[in-house]
Amino acid sequence: MCDDAHGSSGSIMKAIPVNQAVGTVLAHDITEMRPGEFKGRAFKKGHIIREEDVCHLQRLGKERLFVLHLAEDEMHENDAAYALAKALMGTGVAIKGEPKEGKISIIAEQDGLLKIDRDALLAFNMLGDVMCATLHGNTVVRKGQTVAGTRAIPLVVKKAVVEEAIRIAECALHSRSALVNAGVSGMRNAELKSEIRNPKSEMNKATSVIEVKEIRRPRAGVVITGNEVYHGRIKDAFAPVISKKIEEFGGELVGIYYAPDDKAFIVDRLRELMNAGADLLITTGGMSVDPDDVTRFAIRELGAGDITYGSAVLPGAMFLVAYLEKAESPLTPPSPLGGEDQGEGWSHSELRTPNSKRIPILGIPACGMYAKTTVFDLILPRVLAGEKIGRRDLAALGHGGLCMKCEVCRYPVCPFGKQG
Repeated sequence: MCDDAHGSSGSIMKAIPVNQAVGTVLAHDITEMRPGEFKGRAFKKGHIIREEDVCHLQRLGKERLFVLHLAEDEMHENDAAYALAKALMGTGVAIKGEPKEGKISIIAEQDGLLKIDRDALLAFNMLGDVMCATLHGNTVVRKGQTVAGTRAIPLVVKKAVVEEAIRIAECALHSRSALVNAGVSGMRNAELKSEIRNPKSEMNKATSVIEVKEIRRPRAGVVITGNEVYHGRIKDAFAPVISKKIEEFGGELVGIYYAPDDKAFIVDRLRELMNAGADLLITTGGMSVDPDDVTRFAIRELGAGDITYGSAVLPGAMFLVAYLEKAESPLTPPSPLGGEDQGEGWSHSELRTPNSKRIPILGIPACGMYAKTTVFDLILPRVLAGEKIGRRDLAALGHGGLCMKCEVCRYPVCPFGKQG
């Protein structure tokens, strides 16, 4: 005996008694739960019912099975989940297995930094009949780690909803209006508008909703500043901290120098590290407003541009990010600093050449010496993933940027640096 029923979306389901279902094809997954032992899929969509399955299905409380006949404008949840996942995925991620009970998982295909287009994700989830949940963006993830899950919520979903979700995912772009209204003004705002109008700009390249960016292994050069350390009045505590954090990303230290609060001395040490092959420069100390704190002025004199001083993070408010362009071939551009010699092959960041290499410079304030987790931990992986950090990035960290100073630090499994 069979009963026909119309689903809410127009699909037709036929109810078939289990003992008459041998040889039929399941239209949906069937879940089994054994407390303390198992929870998962017992029978998969598409499974052909066998004689030995009947008793098992009855133990699961299934007296009837439903054979589903979809309308032309509908999709089954498993088919929809696969289509949604494919649209959401960018580089560095992969689908884990096949849809199970209408859900599919997305995993990291490589170690790296998880990036989420939050605006596109919100628009995707606003459709209602589809969903995607992810880890927080800017999380460092490992190969094979689950970073997202997606599914169609009803058993049967309209194709139009899935198609709209796919369109949102595939058309994910950086928000131009948000960039223009980022709180910058004057020349910086004009530069942003010019960049946005440029079709070749990185800002206007399509992005994926979910991707994992490769994190490069740095060759770091460190200059630890402060008269008290340089003259041996106190023992340095920065070197082991920085070394450990660089090594966690598989990097190496080109060298560690100590410098007094002397601008010219600091500049010379930074140049030596660059000449030794450093592709990341780190300075510690000398970042406050005291008259003898000259580290950030030394960074400017070195020829760095795009300098952003100050972050909306505690600990780490006096953090600095800057960039320096190293030319692959000797250049003799006009100096932006009034004719000061910047060293062979080095130029101000506003000067762009096809053969230039951008070197990030990170200035860590004194908090980095005693606080286990600071703004440095939030920014370092993003820099190593190739992001160019500016004022907006450091300002956006304010939401979630207050460390709770837990007795036992569990970062990154904590709210610090996470943005909802």
